[in-house]
Amino acid sequence: MGWEFFDAYADEYDRWFEEHSAEFLAELARVREFLPVAGTEVVEIGAGSGRFTVALGARLGIEPSPALARMARKRGAEIVRGRAECLPLRTRSVPAALCITVICYLDNPLLAFRECFRVLEPEGVFIVAFIERGGLVHQKYLHAPGKHRFLSRARFYARREVVGILCSAGFLVERIDPRAGFCLIAARKKEGLAGGV
Repeated sequence: MGWEFFDAYADEYDRWFEEHSAEFLAELARVREFLPVAGTEVVEIGAGSGRFTVALGARLGIEPSPALARMARKRGAEIVRGRAECLPLRTRSVPAALCITVICYLDNPLLAFRECFRVLEPEGVFIVAFIERGGLVHQKYLHAPGKHRFLSRARFYARREVVGILCSAGFLVERIDPRAGFCLIAARKKEGLAGGV
């Protein structure tokens, strides 16, 4: 889905985090558990308005929407404009990458994950967090005011589908936490696996 939609509704998108702070903080806590050891530099792909980027202390955020990028910068995040399918980062330059509720808006998740594989250092960690198709979170948000506008344009994936895409991109899945349908997967870059570069 094009970033223009998020540009048009940037304020509405960002306001959801304030109106649903308990859900945001719960998701944030779970993502934090998956992060590599303290001090590891993390890049967030699809940083949005920078709420996770800043709260998690990510070094950098990649965001295609100019309106959301401006919000993230106002929060203190360093943002580079770019898309997950063509990351503006050097090969093997990133120790860890993070993608939170982004896969459902990607035109080509496999291409995006291959790009993540490319920019990660050897043994780098890729954390994917997403609303699982048919899960409790999906059912709750799909018809909820404030989220419906965005989620009605999303393509949801089952956990096994995301694992399959990660493996096809060359990653080795190391950890999965599927609680309540907000699924987190930690995968490691293993050069030489099928799909890897």
